[in-house]
Amino acid sequence: MSDEQERCLNCERTSEQIPLLRLKYASQDHWICPQCLPILIHKPQRIAAVAGAWTQTPVAHDEG
Repeated sequence: MSDEQERCLNCERTSEQIPLLRLKYASQDHWICPQCLPILIHKPQRIAAVAGAWTQTPVAHDEG
């Protein structure tokens, strides 16, 4: 993956500016920086690149 694609999906900073974490969703790779990770966790609808299906589909979690 080229550096042009390795940008935080929220703030668009590159790995030259801040560490990035790779996120794989729907068979696509995305990148997010540690500062934007709480937004992805708590308010995914604010991140257009991955929000669509996450905010429209309820997720069942195993209890216990």
